[in-house]
Amino acid sequence: MNEPAPDPATTSASASASTSAPASPKPAPQPPKAPAGWPVLEPEPSLLPFRPTLRIRLTMFYGGMFLLAGLILVLVMYLFVDQAFNLATQVPTIKTSGDVTVTLNGNPISGSDLSGYIASLQHQHTSTALHTLILKSISALIALLILAVVFGYAMAGRVLRPLGRITRTARQVASSDMHRRIELDGPDDELKELADTFDEMLERLDRSFESQRKFVANASHELRTPLAINRTLLEVQLSDPQASPDLQQLGKTLLATNERSEQLVEGLLLLARSDNELIERRPVDLAEVARQALEQTRAEANTRGVRLTSIVEPVVVPGNGVLLERIVLNLIQNAVRYNRPENGWVEVSVGTADGAGEIVVANTGPVVPGYELEHIFEPFRRVKSKERTRSDKGVGLGLSIVRSVVRAHGGTIEASPRPDGGLLMRVRIPGS
Repeated sequence: MNEPAPDPATTSASASASTSAPASPKPAPQPPKAPAGWPVLEPEPSLLPFRPTLRIRLTMFYGGMFLLAGLILVLVMYLFVDQAFNLATQVPTIKTSGDVTVTLNGNPISGSDLSGYIASLQHQHTSTALHTLILKSISALIALLILAVVFGYAMAGRVLRPLGRITRTARQVASSDMHRRIELDGPDDELKELADTFDEMLERLDRSFESQRKFVANASHELRTPLAINRTLLEVQLSDPQASPDLQQLGKTLLATNERSEQLVEGLLLLARSDNELIERRPVDLAEVARQALEQTRAEANTRGVRLTSIVEPVVVPGNGVLLERIVLNLIQNAVRYNRPENGWVEVSVGTADGAGEIVVANTGPVVPGYELEHIFEPFRRVKSKERTRSDKGVGLGLSIVRSVVRAHGGTIEASPRPDGGLLMRVRIPGS
């Protein structure tokens, strides 16, 4: 339900692509709703005050294992030392004859109580020694635990350094630098195997994208040239005053078909080029872009009896001005062409939302079923139409081009059907 758009670099405004029927992009997947009466479980917030990276998790694992091993060692040592003390401090039974009195620390002790007193004294010293041993062992364990955590954090960083290099390379590749490679050195372990596999994948992707770029360049020439020649021949024939009415009618039909083929080719080429993220960006005022698009569609809106209203505020975002204008133009054309037969309207607003530039296009029109929202961004798809390419309103690429251009700018697009018919399209482009 989209239409082709002309190549911004080579086509004039008069050859601009037609747009598609009112539609919206596939909405972001939402979690399933619980049936009525069922409790709704909210996700529990993270209890950690920091991001639990793999390096931190490994450090915590190493430290926890060291602490557990140290506690077990202290407990075993305590049992062994206690057993050794018991064996080393056993006091034989002391028997005395007659009236024998022993004085210890100025306290007289009868001979019958001497053995018990010595055993009690030794037990007291043993308990004190074991208590001191436990305190010193735990203190040493805590100090070693701190050292183990610091050492484990450093070692985890060293072990995970190749993963960081892989991540940085993947980010650079995601920024359309397909020529970057990891080229990881080191032992032939699992990480090097992963890096080599990633490099092979990047090599295949680079070749694929390069082949696509060459195909688009060749197709741009091979497809446009014969269509341009056909258009010129038909226009020359139609300008002949001696041409019969039948020939004139046939020429007009062929010229319309040729123009439609040109729009389809331009839309396909623009769609292929706009799928990649932009490398060069310049500040673009979305308000100026919206005004240009409104001026280009005002005549068509008046012809179809559609009222255009706009509320635009200056919003500067980094991007490609021609492609951003194509977004607004396709959305407005789509809203104008798929509108009510009479008393229809289109509202365009430009502003800021959450630090991003926002473009909102709302229109009246036929009611859009919810199940159609899953397909409206597919090329050559239209709402409530079994035809794929034949339409006087477009060739079915308009919204596909909008989605590709929005993705190339790192933005998002949302759509929702209006209860009274028509759509509300919301595009957000990240700011600088």
